[in-house]
Amino acid sequence: MTAAVSLPVWTAWTTLAVLMMYFWLIYNVGRARMKFGIKAPLTDGPPAFLSVMRVHANTVEQLVMFLPALWLCAVFTGDRAAAAGGVVWLAGRVLYALAYYRDAARRGPGFMISVLATLALMVGAAAGLVLR
Repeated sequence: MTAAVSLPVWTAWTTLAVLMMYFWLIYNVGRARMKFGIKAPLTDGPPAFLSVMRVHANTVEQLVMFLPALWLCAVFTGDRAAAAGGVVWLAGRVLYALAYYRDAARRGPGFMISVLATLALMVGAAAGLVLR
């Protein structure tokens, strides 16, 4: 007899949404490169280009902590809790990107939302491990 395995479907959907957002950021970098005539591997240019590059680079930096925290939270705390934290992180990153594109000085709230969401996922994962 095999035990029923509950797959973290909500977390999977959230991960897919995060990957789609990341693809959007990659697309924005490509568009900015074309608009400002900046060929790879160059990463310097006018402030508007640098803002697009920084949003992408900072999101890569954030993904390294976010994705493991998301999935550890899903496994050890619960699918819906992890997915909810992931949606908050995603909203924070979109807010961060849109604010940074307009004015780099306004990127703070979106950044803090995503950092706090990652921290909450890490705490959720740790609590789930401890209580297991």
